[in-house]
Order: sequence, then structure tokens, then C-alpha cells
Amino acid sequence: MKFLVSGAKGQLASDIAGALRGRSAEFFAPDEKELDITNQAMVTAAVEGCRPDVIINCAAYNAVDEAEDQWRKAFMINGVGVRNLALAAVKTGAVLVHFSTDYVFDGAKDRPYTIADNPGPLSRYGESKLLGEMYARDLTDKFFLVRLSWVFGAGAFSFPLKLLQWAAGRKELKIVDDQIACPAYTGHLAAALLDLIDTGAFGLYHMTNTGFCSKYEWAKFILDSAGWRGELLPAKTADFNSPAERPAFSALDCFPLQETIGYSLPTWQEATEEFMRKRA
Repeated sequence: MKFLVSGAKGQLASDIAGALRGRSAEFFAPDEKELDITNQAMVTAAVEGCRPDVIINCAAYNAVDEAEDQWRKAFMINGVGVRNLALAAVKTGAVLVHFSTDYVFDGAKDRPYTIADNPGPLSRYGESKLLGEMYARDLTDKFFLVRLSWVFGAGAFSFPLKLLQWAAGRKELKIVDDQIACPAYTGHLAAALLDLIDTGAFGLYHMTNTGFCSKYEWAKFILDSAGWRGELLPAKTADFNSPAERPAFSALDCFPLQETIGYSLPTWQEATEEFMRKRA
């Protein structure tokens, strides 16, 4: 199969490209200047020129707080951009793979969200990602819609890397303990995604590492692994006055991913340890 991967500079796209190379797959991974997904004419030309069997959309607007004011930009990239890719996929017969987020949920449940739960985003960012879901599901019947949460890898926006930067030279650090979700390591996501595509079992999926934790618990695990000697203090989301409201509990239940690809992803602790070893 031939693949087109949009948003090539992102941390997830980088690991997907690496996984495709490892499988000797043919793929084209343009950056945002080469393929602006909000430009319908550019998308149509790129897809018709490349004629991919599978389009993997990694292009996204992920600035959660900024999206409160810049919601039109978020809606264009996370919503209209998906529409453009979906239309091009239908026109050429390609499969569309699109990523969404746990932020489409309101976080009010006391159990992990399944694919059967109804979305109810709290923020403009969450609304923009839900719009992209709607386009992907409404415009094509050959799609993989994959919700992720707390994605981390080698990118600049990766929480472990940002955390280590914050902790450098400091004796005290505060991290929220009232946001709970599932970390998801891009190295594991990329391999599982390609296995999922191979099944041809189209539809909606949740994909994360196994287990869930608070942001504080995850930060403690990372800093302990790094040998940081400072004091980590629990804080509340309200202490930071962030413009965007975030779901308090947005852990994702990955049923039926394991039943489809034949395995579950490693635990979030194992994923974090693997990332830290590769970083060292």
C-alpha cells in the first residue's frame, strides 16, 4: 500500500513515518507548507497526484488554551481540514485515518470512556476535534477514527520533555492532580495503528497505553526516573486559571482495539520508561 501522511513534522507523524520505513512501505510525508489541509485545492491536487491507498492525517491544531480565542483557526485545521481530506479520499478511493482526542468528553464520568459514550466537549479545542470526527464519519465510510489522550514522544510539546525543562534547576514544582487520563506513547501508537489498518476493520477506536493516572502521578514517575531531587507538589487545575476548561477524568477504554489487533499496548509506566531510556 501507498500512504500519505499529513502534518509530517509532528511527534506522532514522525514515529508513523519511522514505522512505515521499518515495513518498507511507500509513503509521502509533506510538511505544512507542501500540504496545507485547510486549502481544499491543495489537498485535492496532492491526493490525486500521490494516489495513496491510505491517508493518515496527523495535521492538527493542539493549542488548547489559545483555541478559546483562535477558535476559527482551530475549526479550520481540526474540522474543515478533515473535510478536505475526507472528500479527496472519497474521490480517489483512499482510506482516511484521522486522530481525535479525549477532550471531546466532558470528564464527568467515574469510569473510562468507551466508543459508545456520547461526546460533550468543554472547550473550543474539544469542539474543533469533534467537528473533525463528524466530517470523517459523515463523508466517508472507509475510515479509521482514532481517539488519543496525553500523546507523548520526541516532539517539543511532549509532556515528559516539558516537565524535565520545568524541573531543571528548580527545587519545587507544582503539577495538577485533578486531571486524569491515559498517557499514549507515539512509538507504541504508530506500530498499533499500522496493525489496525492492516485489519481493514474500519470504524471508531480509542488507542492509548494501558492504565490511567493523574498528571501529578505521571510527573512523579517521570521525575523519579530522571533522578530529580526537588519536591513535587500537587495542585488543582483552578490554581492556574487556564482559559480552556479541561475534563477532570477523560481516561479512555480501548475496547475493541485489543480484540481487533490481537494485543493491548504496554502500560503507561512501561511506555514512559521506554521513552526515558531512548531519551538518555
